[in-house]
Amino acid sequence: MTGHHPFSELTKDFPLERQARIAEKVRLLKQDMVLAELRKARQQSQAELAARLQVHQPAIAKMERRTDMYVSNLRRFIEAMGGTLEIVAHFPEGSVTITNFSEVETAEPTEHPARG
Repeated sequence: MTGHHPFSELTKDFPLERQARIAEKVRLLKQDMVLAELRKARQQSQAELAARLQVHQPAIAKMERRTDMYVSNLRRFIEAMGGTLEIVAHFPEGSVTITNFSEVETAEPTEHPARG
């Protein structure tokens, strides 16, 4: 035996209260992830994702390091992992799902008049 056991196997004999605390901690940790962590949590390699997006692996590495990107690129990245992207604005009165990004395909950039 190698000594490696699934986490669920290691925690199966924990008291129910402790299992609930662990499950809540896991839920909270899953709420906030950078793209690389999300990809790893979904057990996908950069190479696999690159193949789905029809780009080279370094493009995936670069995308995962970016702090700013087009919503369309983020949507493609998430969809390639099997998910959907939803953008939600949170206000004190409640939350609003922004829908104008969900159906937008790559559009031509809008020309801006010369500034003078």
